[in-house]
Amino acid sequence: MAQEYDLVIIGGGTGGYVAAIRASQLGLKTAIVEKGKLGGTCLHKGCIPSKALLRSAEVYKTARQSENYGIVTSEVTVNFAKVQERKSTIVETLHRGVEQLMKKGKIDIYGGIGRILGPSIFSPLPGTISVEMNNGEENEMLLPKNVIIATGSRPRSLPGLEIDGEYVLTSDEALELETLPKSVIIVGGGVIGIEWASMLADFGAEVTVLEYEDRIIPTEDKEVSKEMQRLLKKKGIKIITNAKVLPETLSKNAGVSISADVNGANREYTAERLLVSVGRQANTEGLGLENTEIQIEKGLIVTNQFFQTKESHIYAIGDVIGGLQLAHVASHEGIIAVEHMAEKNPAPLDYHLVSRCIYSNPEAASVGLTEEQAIQKGFQVKVGKFSFRAIGKALVYGEADGFVKIVADTGTDDILGVHMIGPHVTDMISEAGLAMVLDAVPWEIAHTIHPHPTLSEAIGEAALAVDGRALHG
Repeated sequence: MAQEYDLVIIGGGTGGYVAAIRASQLGLKTAIVEKGKLGGTCLHKGCIPSKALLRSAEVYKTARQSENYGIVTSEVTVNFAKVQERKSTIVETLHRGVEQLMKKGKIDIYGGIGRILGPSIFSPLPGTISVEMNNGEENEMLLPKNVIIATGSRPRSLPGLEIDGEYVLTSDEALELETLPKSVIIVGGGVIGIEWASMLADFGAEVTVLEYEDRIIPTEDKEVSKEMQRLLKKKGIKIITNAKVLPETLSKNAGVSISADVNGANREYTAERLLVSVGRQANTEGLGLENTEIQIEKGLIVTNQFFQTKESHIYAIGDVIGGLQLAHVASHEGIIAVEHMAEKNPAPLDYHLVSRCIYSNPEAASVGLTEEQAIQKGFQVKVGKFSFRAIGKALVYGEADGFVKIVADTGTDDILGVHMIGPHVTDMISEAGLAMVLDAVPWEIAHTIHPHPTLSEAIGEAALAVDGRALHG
């Protein structure tokens, strides 16, 4: 007999489990169907494990440079097995925390693969969920009033570039490396590629980045991109832009070699491993979408602003709908979807106000429009920019490269975007995000007293610089 629910969520990643918690708070009887572990890509194959490795790489780099701080140590080495052990401990701790949240919310968990069935004896509408159980038991039938599809995404590869898990990797396989490679070619200079490039270089590997566009992190502000490239090259990373990788030239023999067309010239690159980082592909297969009227465009599920599909009782959130494929975005999409089905009148998500972070060394973070985007949209812009070199706390940290940049509208003084690169900026960007949510102007940020000495002083100075009034630069 089918189990009845107010809501069944297919996918227990960040978006899915946060949606379940919100549904529980609103009194909805809720279940999650998850074929793997609760927490999904972010917890097990993305955000958390990669940042754990990045932190270890940062500590190793700092230890090697400890004499700069007056600390003399003996030779510093990496015990990569311990690095991986620490990563796994962090992931498992957070995983247990998510499981406890599900128990607290009385949310039922079905371990298996969920498939949406068409109209049946159970329901005149598609939406009954058949769960193929991981434990081999007979399929469970779930009868929900509402469904959320939150199945996430997986790494994409290039046609003809086969991922073998030994020589050619995606971030999934790279997270499970047992030993550090001495050299790596990274195909793709976007966010994930640059984080891995920074990490591996800080661990001591020789890194080459092949980027198709004319600059790395091409979705970010051009000045941030330029500074990131300068600082990564400074730590020894080779960055090749305008590089069209030729998969048919890949060869594997105790390492890898591959060629790329770089500005019309064919160049060959060799390394121990090749890491493919060219974006992510939505997990829409095997869900039974063909049993519904749900619309798919370019491999992504189409929804309205409240994340309803063409089947009004079936919602979709997170990477399966494209847009900003970020864990914090999926969470908020899930909350809005649940509040909409519960008739709580949620406001649509304004993606313009979402902060974006790159956890490389140096870090980068942004919210709103880049200067180029603002100009393209017809704004008359004024820009304030302030270097960390004039910030005492940055000098104390020994990380004085980078800057904070504020883009504002000349006519209204509204902040259009804020862009940062430098020490701990991923922890600082939320001030800029809050300023934009509150529709603040640079004057208001400048008149917020930023304590001294802190890195956040750079934000106040950049706000002053918008009108040429920076005090320390």
